[in-house]
Amino acid sequence: MLTMLTLSVGLLLAFTPYLMRRNECFAVTVPSSAQHDPRLMALKKRYAAIMTAVAIACALASAGAGALIVSGSESLGTTLECAAVMAPIVASFALMLVNRRAVTAIKHAEGWRAQSRQAIAVAAEDDLPGAVSLAWNLLYIPVILVTACIGFALYPSMPDMLPMHADFSGNVTDYAPKSIATAIGLPVLIEVFLAACLVFSHWSIRHSKRAGDASAPAASTLAYGLFARAQSIFLLAVGLILSGGIGILFLLASAGFVNLSQAGAIVVLLTIPVVIGSIALSVAYGQAGSRVFSRMQTSSEMTMDDDDHWKLGIFYVNRDDASLFLPERFGIGWTLNFARPAAWAIIIGMLLVTAAFIAVVTALAA
Repeated sequence: MLTMLTLSVGLLLAFTPYLMRRNECFAVTVPSSAQHDPRLMALKKRYAAIMTAVAIACALASAGAGALIVSGSESLGTTLECAAVMAPIVASFALMLVNRRAVTAIKHAEGWRAQSRQAIAVAAEDDLPGAVSLAWNLLYIPVILVTACIGFALYPSMPDMLPMHADFSGNVTDYAPKSIATAIGLPVLIEVFLAACLVFSHWSIRHSKRAGDASAPAASTLAYGLFARAQSIFLLAVGLILSGGIGILFLLASAGFVNLSQAGAIVVLLTIPVVIGSIALSVAYGQAGSRVFSRMQTSSEMTMDDDDHWKLGIFYVNRDDASLFLPERFGIGWTLNFARPAAWAIIIGMLLVTAAFIAVVTALAA
């Protein structure tokens, strides 16, 4: 299963350049008509070929890691598995930087530059599609309450020592004394933490700068709105499935209905539709809705050029931009404006909350 997930993620990274907005190529602003330039097309094909090879190699390495783990070499197998998962991400970033330099050189040689910055005139915000209402996140409440009720129902049948950790062979290595905190509080806390993270992600989508193309303002803004709506619905569905699944599986493992290895395998199974759904949305919509209206007329003019604000192609730094969130330049999703103090406050806050969550979970499981 991990092998297929590794391959799927690697292939998505391989075809990322084809999912970007039509006025961008390897994190460089270009005229939309330049997408048909033979040099840019060759760079994309070479990137895709190399990344496909990397994805296949990493999938094979992941399979080998699984074999090592089953044979008892858990440390080596786990290390190899982590390397197999991270390698496509590192390779994609490195290749993007190489191709970014090449596209920048072509851009300068051709004299592609924004002659004048054009504003995007669109309808009122309320008239445009966008991420679904945050009120939908109230659905997490019944999921958490159901988990708590199941926990109280199963509590009398749970053993005095609850399994907390198992090796890859299924042998339990850590136990914790049964209590309301460990048996019920721990899975509920995990669900609350996951829900909080995903609600914040949903909130950031709703408060992101809208992507648009001044040469096709209405179509591009509508496309972005449809993209944001689809992503927010998918995010909500993923959150409900994973948070509810993990919490309930923890309770079932504590009560002895499944062992920890089986629970872990089921969690991995739950991630399969998540990955498949993510890939399907990426292919259907593209980044910021770039594939929604794929037949929009191209233009040889550039209406804007903010390449100087994108450091290494992925870090947006612009003190003159009031936006805190905005669509990524290379990849599917959103990023932060790192020139805003609020961005660093969010990063530090997330690190502190995560550290506190880990500390509490560790204390409860001890």
